[in-house]
Amino acid sequence: MKTRFLVLLAVVLLMLTACGQDANNEKNDDQTGNDDNATKAETTDISVVLDWTPNTNHTGLYVAKEKGYFADEGLNVDIILPGEAGADQLVASGKAEFGVSYQESITEARIQDIPIVSIAAVIQHNTSGFASPKEKGITSPADFAGHTYGGWGAPVEKAVLDSLMQQEDADVEKVDIVNMGDTDFFTAVQRDIDFAWVFYGWTGVEAELRGEALNMVYLTDYSEKLDYYTPVLTTNEKMIADNPDVIKAFLAAASKGYQFAIDHPEQAADILIAEVPDLDADLVKASQKWLAPKYTDDAPRWGEQKLSTWENYASWMFEHDLLEKELDADAAFTNEFLPE
Repeated sequence: MKTRFLVLLAVVLLMLTACGQDANNEKNDDQTGNDDNATKAETTDISVVLDWTPNTNHTGLYVAKEKGYFADEGLNVDIILPGEAGADQLVASGKAEFGVSYQESITEARIQDIPIVSIAAVIQHNTSGFASPKEKGITSPADFAGHTYGGWGAPVEKAVLDSLMQQEDADVEKVDIVNMGDTDFFTAVQRDIDFAWVFYGWTGVEAELRGEALNMVYLTDYSEKLDYYTPVLTTNEKMIADNPDVIKAFLAAASKGYQFAIDHPEQAADILIAEVPDLDADLVKASQKWLAPKYTDDAPRWGEQKLSTWENYASWMFEHDLLEKELDADAAFTNEFLPE
């Protein structure tokens, strides 16, 4: 009888212990669930709108996403194409937190009191210029006269042509300016134009791969004021006022992404190709190698912007009647959120 009692007592104790363990497990499961929910709650969803179709100007963003740099900063990032609205409009209106733009566009927007701000320079110096097939014989701004320029219809194009040509006593009115729309450079020069405004890091590199010799007239060879930031990363004034920590986190991750592209251009190119498989892999790799040292160049860190660069270009635009009033350059950009 005593033995049976002891057995029953042991069984009861085991059952009570099991119940206690289940309760603790349930409590721990609840705590784990709460922790998971807390982690999810700490993740911030943001979007970055590109200025154009994906290319090596954007590699650092794709690297930051693929390598988990954004996730490490608590950000869930959606990289999207601009569509008809355009990156500036989406960012300024708050429909996107960040975007890719150009100093020219930001300057024009700020003059119109549009609250968009540049927060990082993707490339330190302007790598654009006027490209032409070598057989056209266009080696300086004076040679633009008597030739056909293919552009996209912006007033700044004629102003830049005129500014460069005046330095060689040439007349911009002797240039036939046509709108080539979305036609690619190589098709257009075979069909109906002699030269166009391109970024060497993409179109120039593609010409090298095609074995097509180009002459380049770089803007920076003729005017310090035309050495502006193109492209830049942007946000809006409300984000700066309300979510400075999100901007810091975004730029911390983006900086790592672009630094990886600087240090490992081939691996960075592979990441971009994997994300956007429609791109020409050979072009992406060659462009990435060419562009890697130009992301930071002579700046103390990636993304750094100088007040003088913003003032110089704005004064040039004002002098050429491209702005209704002078720019408050201090409000157009900031280095505040870049990592040290």
